[in-house]
Amino acid sequence: MAKTAETYHVPVLLRESVDGLNIRPGGVYVDVTFGGGGHSREIFSRLSGNARLFSFDQDADAEALLGDGCWVMGDNGMKDEKPTTNTHHPSPNTRIPSPQFTFIRSNFRYLKNWTRYYGVEQIDGLLADLGVSSHHFDDETRGFSFRFDAPLDMRMNKGAGMTAADIVNTYDEEALADVFYLYGELKNSRRIAAALVKARQQQAIATTQDFMHAVEPLFRREREKKDMAKLFQALRIEVNHELSALKEMLGAATELLAPGGRLSVITYHSLEDRIVKNFMRAGNAEGKISQDFFGRVETPFSLVNSKVIVAGTDEVERNPRSRSAKLRIAEKK
Repeated sequence: MAKTAETYHVPVLLRESVDGLNIRPGGVYVDVTFGGGGHSREIFSRLSGNARLFSFDQDADAEALLGDGCWVMGDNGMKDEKPTTNTHHPSPNTRIPSPQFTFIRSNFRYLKNWTRYYGVEQIDGLLADLGVSSHHFDDETRGFSFRFDAPLDMRMNKGAGMTAADIVNTYDEEALADVFYLYGELKNSRRIAAALVKARQQQAIATTQDFMHAVEPLFRREREKKDMAKLFQALRIEVNHELSALKEMLGAATELLAPGGRLSVITYHSLEDRIVKNFMRAGNAEGKISQDFFGRVETPFSLVNSKVIVAGTDEVERNPRSRSAKLRIAEKK
């Protein structure tokens, strides 16, 4: 069945994250994780006049959703309408009939390059929903989930870089152990790496089932699903260079945001959440606080919410994948 915006990905903490941007109707905004377009649609509905919205996604599957209806600016709630015969294409990056919207099929680590390309010097807000889309988990061909026997791929951009299978079959034992320890936080990472190296000596590890069969004996039955999820997370992070991309994007956002501009970020695991928290508190991924000559703390942001915002009971019931979501919001000084 063909994916629509509604089935591709259910946006998490939609109102809370967009409200957190404190949108100025005529401002310039960026959604660096378009996915199914839910957050972008909500942002766009609150804009008017000469406002601009730039949305990023590196997956061609997400770009294909741009033809799923037209978008309406300034209706305070997004509506899908039938495209008219005079629909125009304001740029090669978008099928949406509005010169105020630009879709950019690119990794968000290139945020600064693309804003410079479009002549944008400052933005008024940036939203990032860092979770893997429902589409990726549910697509039986992409290899993101251990629920399906699929090629061990895991690339967000299907046309770029090494696959998870490439990594599992070519990294040496120490490098594999580092991936599982650093990105999966698994204490038995060395044993896992050794098991994979032993298995690949017999036959290349090509599918999710090949991968699971090689490591399953190392997990206690009661923890098998949790540990397998951590393993898949670690591989996915390595394949897509997720943490380095996040750091680059946040660094660019810090430079681009105008005074009073908002940064609204949803995280799903401790590694990315730690990076986001450090950036918002200190302006860098390491959390190192800078001081001026007089010893006064210098930080680029003020925290809008002192505690993380999480999904309510109703949202978790509707969308169980929102259970682990944490929303942090900060304002540029």
